[in-house]
Amino acid sequence: MTAHSTSADWLDEVTWNEDGLVAAIAQDASSGRVLMMAWMNRESLQLTVAEGRAVYWSRSRKALWRKGESSGNVQQLRDIALDCDGDTVLLQVQQIGGIACHTGRESCFYRGLDDGHWHSREAVIKDPTALYGDTAESGNHGSTSDKGNTQ
Repeated sequence: MTAHSTSADWLDEVTWNEDGLVAAIAQDASSGRVLMMAWMNRESLQLTVAEGRAVYWSRSRKALWRKGESSGNVQQLRDIALDCDGDTVLLQVQQIGGIACHTGRESCFYRGLDDGHWHSREAVIKDPTALYGDTAESGNHGSTSDKGNTQ
């Protein structure tokens, strides 16, 4: 992973959507497991590379969001790749604390379709209240809500 901090030409090769965002998938660098999907704007992608940790764009809060700033579950960047269309970024990360999802699970992709219904296939590692406190924001960390709506 090499990005020259003096030049941001590599950012011009990203295909940003009409809102100036690109989809970002975080994948555990060791296991290959997909941890989450979130959005990045130009600044958050540039900061991710510069800081060596995942920085996303929260569409609901309209603000930068450093993964782990509330919970301590930081995503340290190991590698970054751009897909063939240029519209999705893959972040290979080391997930500190083992929890990527705001629901207290390892992955946001913890529900599987069985017999026409979505069922949880993964236990909660840590209660979200313990991660974020008893606030309205405890359900607004991570890239999706418990109902699967993206931020």
